[in-house]
Amino acid sequence: MAIISKFNFLSSPKNFVMDKYRTLAVIALIVFCGNFISGQNSGVNRGKYKIHISKTDEPITIDGILDEKTWGSAETTGKFQRVTPTDTGFAAARTEVKLAYDKSNIYVGVVCWDPTPGKRPVESLRRDFSFMKNDNFMIFFDTYNDQTNGFAFGITPAGAQTEGLQYEGTKVLYNWDIKWRSAVKNYDDKWVTEFSIPFRSIRYNGGDTEWGVNFGRLDLKNNEKSAWAPMPRQFPHCSLPFTGTLIWDKPMEKAGLRFSLIPYVTGKVTKNYETDGDAAWKWNGGIDAKIILSTSLNLDLTVNPDYSQVEVDKQQTNLDRYELFFPEKRQFFLENSDLFASLGTENVRPFFSRRIGLQNPVIAGARLSGNLDKNWRLAIMDIQTDKEEDIYAANYMVATLQRKVFSRSNVSAFVINKQVTGVGGDDTFEGSKFNRIAGLEYNLASPDNRWTGKTYYHQDFIGNTAIRNAAAAANLTYSTQYFTASLNQAFTGSGYNAETGYIRRRGYYQANGSVLYKFFPKSKTLISHGPTLKLDTYFNPYSSWSLTDREAQLMYSFDFLNKSSFSVDFKETYIELLAPFDPTNTGGLKLAAGDDFDWNEFGATYTSDNRRMFNVVLTGRYGGYYNGNRLTLNGEFNYRVQPYGSLALTTTYYDISLPSPYNSAKLMLIGPRFDFTFTDKLFFTSFIQYNNQIDNMNLNLRFQWRFAPVSDLFIVYTQNSFAPDMFGQFNGNDSPESFSVRNRGLVVKLSYWFN
Repeated sequence: MAIISKFNFLSSPKNFVMDKYRTLAVIALIVFCGNFISGQNSGVNRGKYKIHISKTDEPITIDGILDEKTWGSAETTGKFQRVTPTDTGFAAARTEVKLAYDKSNIYVGVVCWDPTPGKRPVESLRRDFSFMKNDNFMIFFDTYNDQTNGFAFGITPAGAQTEGLQYEGTKVLYNWDIKWRSAVKNYDDKWVTEFSIPFRSIRYNGGDTEWGVNFGRLDLKNNEKSAWAPMPRQFPHCSLPFTGTLIWDKPMEKAGLRFSLIPYVTGKVTKNYETDGDAAWKWNGGIDAKIILSTSLNLDLTVNPDYSQVEVDKQQTNLDRYELFFPEKRQFFLENSDLFASLGTENVRPFFSRRIGLQNPVIAGARLSGNLDKNWRLAIMDIQTDKEEDIYAANYMVATLQRKVFSRSNVSAFVINKQVTGVGGDDTFEGSKFNRIAGLEYNLASPDNRWTGKTYYHQDFIGNTAIRNAAAAANLTYSTQYFTASLNQAFTGSGYNAETGYIRRRGYYQANGSVLYKFFPKSKTLISHGPTLKLDTYFNPYSSWSLTDREAQLMYSFDFLNKSSFSVDFKETYIELLAPFDPTNTGGLKLAAGDDFDWNEFGATYTSDNRRMFNVVLTGRYGGYYNGNRLTLNGEFNYRVQPYGSLALTTTYYDISLPSPYNSAKLMLIGPRFDFTFTDKLFFTSFIQYNNQIDNMNLNLRFQWRFAPVSDLFIVYTQNSFAPDMFGQFNGNDSPESFSVRNRGLVVKLSYWFN
């Protein structure tokens, strides 16, 4: 409780919140101050680090051999600067980058010198590799010159590719997939790669003569991350505020109308053993289209899409009072998705694309997105779903208009509409046939990314426009190498209803903050160490601003030169239940609404050196839990069969002990995963998930053959079975239902990219 006493100003919300509009006042304050924090700056490194790119008429063969005359005359980057473990000095291993272009493609030639003996660490040949587990080279383009949005492309020494959409300056969405080519050649003292990136695969402003660009390399053998244009080590490799300048030999040409077609055909057979339904093959087909209206604006269309090949979600043991969150993985929803997905905050998302098309099928959809000019971005999406049993058909529309302000900040306005369609005269429909949300948001980002923040106000229009039907928040973060501090406050009204969104909870006022400090000792084993203090509080604005939740955590972390880490923490939790709740979520007797609980717990986490063939992440926690106690054990075990794949095992174990008559429970989630990459075009994944909380064992087998760029054959088998209860808690040991099949499915999908 000593931690809490230092935050007495939060113990009573009346000391912190004068009225329900205080959040709106803070929003106005941050926006006003944003002018001074943001300043006017074209980029930290843009004037110091420059590289020229010239047009070539010579055919470039993408083979990993830089033998064309173009490469002999192209400008070469200077020495790369270290980013980690320290951000001073030059990288131990030299990296050289050259660029050229023709009317269709950007070409990148790279030599990664590697004089250190030993194998180059790579996890597998799979696309979208894990950045920190593979030697790799990355290129980051700030094509809009806004230090906020761009594109990332990467390669490993084994030839595995990755590409991503950059957003918010320091984040990359790697689920995005486009057409480009690469090749790698390995030698004893170096590895060489060539890229060919089509102009039609990326977006940019026509007429520009400069882009932001940076090149990054992760050299695991030397335990170094380096970049051409330097950046502070507290920021990720992809940070667009620190790009250098790519200078074109002439203004970028504006593209005419171009399009790509991606048709598909599927065969699917499913059988539900619980309903004893018949199994029969069903054939289907559809098409996607990408229409490039300009170099910065594109139109995406989809007709009868099928997402059965999308990678299965990683399950979570649910001990929460609120809905769990799972990320979007479907391609149609990803490009320029930051204009939709970044609305709101982690716990208040007015638009969440996974609400669309998972329970009833999508008939068709269209999305117009991109840059209108250097300051304005636009995104409009409209999707129509079909009726499925008792779920009515609906039309979903979301539109966002964003304006750049100051150097890297922006203001967004959005509207979201869900409209029930196809309700006939004989249908009985209860409730509103529409759900509408509108809002304004301000995103703050300083030129050097030390200051970041966000403010927003959302309003739904179902019944009225009262504050109960609104959500508002304001947060601000300051970050340096040594010190990070953040403050946040948020209000979500009890009547705020975003049916197409993800709203974790309603009817609260939240105030939280955190402080982190790092020491960087002169040590041969330790990079840094330091404390982190977090405090998170929730108040009920409809009940005398009473405290309903409080979580305080004190953590101390150690980061070692061998890439391992260790942390210990103490956490204090207070909860007043607003509704009855079973802490095990197993259907037992619920604790009563209005009961309050206060408990402490201790935890520790160890992460091993991920450069080794076998590496682990281990977490253990023990302490109170509502009116009882809880032991938590988490483990991630990984073994590389370099470069052909990896074997992984993820486990989560909870031992919850509650007094009678409440349920005690031993909950186990086990997820062995076998990931094999026979070549850089042939992949197989086997993923098994055992979850005794929901009495289910899921098997997912996924075969993928990328026979042409962004053209695939998928064969996917899924099976759900009743899980054996290894602890004999719910159904008794050796239940006759254990391992019996609930349902099975087999999907074959073929798609091809025409352009």
